[in-house]
Amino acid sequence: MLEPREGIPPVVETEDALAEVIAAFAAGTGPVAVDAERASGYRYGQRAYLVQLRREGAGTALIDPVGCPDLSGLGEALAGTEWILHAATQDLPCLRDIGMLPTSLFDTELAGRLAGFPRVGLGAMVESVLGYALEKGHSAVDWSTRPLPEPWLRYAALDVELLVDLRDALEKELDRQGKLEWAHQEFDAIASAPPAPPRKDPWRRTSGMHKVRRRRQMAVVRELWTARDKVAQRRDVSPGKVLSDAAIVEAALAVPVNVGAPRPARFRQPHEPPPAGAVAGRGRPRPRPPESELPSPASRSPARPAARLGRQGPGRRGPPRGGPHRGLRPRRGAEPPQENLITPDTVRRVCWEPPTPATPDTVSAALTGHGARPWQVELVTPLLVKALSVTA
Repeated sequence: MLEPREGIPPVVETEDALAEVIAAFAAGTGPVAVDAERASGYRYGQRAYLVQLRREGAGTALIDPVGCPDLSGLGEALAGTEWILHAATQDLPCLRDIGMLPTSLFDTELAGRLAGFPRVGLGAMVESVLGYALEKGHSAVDWSTRPLPEPWLRYAALDVELLVDLRDALEKELDRQGKLEWAHQEFDAIASAPPAPPRKDPWRRTSGMHKVRRRRQMAVVRELWTARDKVAQRRDVSPGKVLSDAAIVEAALAVPVNVGAPRPARFRQPHEPPPAGAVAGRGRPRPRPPESELPSPASRSPARPAARLGRQGPGRRGPPRGGPHRGLRPRRGAEPPQENLITPDTVRRVCWEPPTPATPDTVSAALTGHGARPWQVELVTPLLVKALSVTA
């Protein structure tokens, strides 16, 4: 499919044009296909720079959130209407920021996962389910560019062109597999979920952080990450364009391990033997200390004695990854991935603090308390009761 059915619609950039779109979509029928384009990798944050919609009787609309930053009127006009999104959890935060939030939705990516499709990208799903090939060459462009080129607008319009047809086909497939109720429970949970709280210690997610083991090195990563984030926010650019994660980690690893030790002239290659007198580390790596036990900004000097950096903190904040929860995925034909069947963290927490006694009722209550859906509780409870009874 190379062109939208009604051609490329004009971009809505004024309040008068937005009012016409709101009236048209309020008068439309059936569900509405929704998509949003961001400038990830180019701009700071996850702001939406283009919103695409399509509904029977209203056609396709391309709305510029820069010219029309408040779309709450459109969200109110679509209240009670089912929204169709692909990978809804990625688009809902930026749509919420401009006043659009669904009361019910159908996530075609999650539906594909539950149905057991091996590839759940929009292009792959449309091709395998509907038989159309979509050109996806503009998915990673800078959508903050103005004006937007015509090929990009064509790509954006095609993203919602077939979402309604894809939704109908996936609904039939889920119903055939007996998983439609599973999907509805998941969709309702996504639509009613509150905004996610800010991530604690976001600097710990720096790519390559697994190489950093010592407290002083972690403090370097934290300070460089924080400074980079402030610069990126002030300049409205992606943090990676200010300083890469690899550079932050390399700078942290270059900090001398011992106070007064010379900085290494170069990094040892993997095939080189360790220097004389070095002792190879054994066992599991040391647990990472919490934020409160890392050096403060006032103690960033490498000459600060290691004894003043605080004691080694506790290990992993949550329960361990091993234990009786391994291998609990039921075998029932085309099963969804394990993280959709039941989140590993939920199972780990129940195994780490199992109910006593471990009966179906107590295990079901524990799973529900950790946020498992009813269909997940029904499938996992018998296996979890059996695993806990074996390890008791």
